[in-house]
Amino acid sequence: MILFPLALAAAVQTAPKASTRPLPKPTAPAASLPDDPREARYERCVAMAERSPAAARLEAGSWTLAGGGYFAQQCLGLAYTTERQWPAAANAFEQAARAAEIAHDVRAANYWAQAGNAFLAAGDATKARAALDAALASGDLTGFARGEAQLDRARALVAAGNPVAARVDLDAALVSAPADPLAWLLSATLARRMKDLPRAQKDIVQALARSADDPSVQLEAGNIAATAGDEAGARKAWSEAARLAPPDSPIRAETAKALAQFPSR
Repeated sequence: MILFPLALAAAVQTAPKASTRPLPKPTAPAASLPDDPREARYERCVAMAERSPAAARLEAGSWTLAGGGYFAQQCLGLAYTTERQWPAAANAFEQAARAAEIAHDVRAANYWAQAGNAFLAAGDATKARAALDAALASGDLTGFARGEAQLDRARALVAAGNPVAARVDLDAALVSAPADPLAWLLSATLARRMKDLPRAQKDIVQALARSADDPSVQLEAGNIAATAGDEAGARKAWSEAARLAPPDSPIRAETAKALAQFPSR
């Protein structure tokens, strides 16, 4: 029996990260952050952005007029993120990054990374790539934060049709952020699409070890099993993806189609 991987899996590379996890909250680059008297108001604004984004937008707007600068702009971006208004969030993060660069504040790297992530969620891979290039070129992101930016740039490169360059960034992300299941999932998916089945099989094992309860991971595990001609493995993984996915999820619908390939028993 010839099995066909799900078409949906091809979209995993470019789907908004927010479908898998929230956009990154404020994180400090490795370089020490300078003290700033605006920090206390910023922390209150960030907390407000999570629980009452409309109020946080008003607060950020008035604070911007009062000299809140890039602190206020980032808070605005987080409020838009909570509301899933990706273009507005991306623009706010970008403005924060530019202002922080002018002030020679190392926070700019994180703002650029958040802008890139939000541009990806908005479907603008070109602007995402530019923002992530700026974040990574700064040298102020290290460890997990750098790995997340490398992962996002890989997604932007896949969306731009450059899988070879994306592979370089994904390999780097796996070193910088090895605990992130999404990095292993996207690495496995990219390997399958590039017809490197051994690499795909190896990396999906790592993704499953970190997030077996994620329907996207089970979906790709089924695709890789199908590519390898493993009917039992494909059936098992796709069935698990269907079980885990919300009723209105595209994954639920697509796995139903895939499982229809198998004869009734």
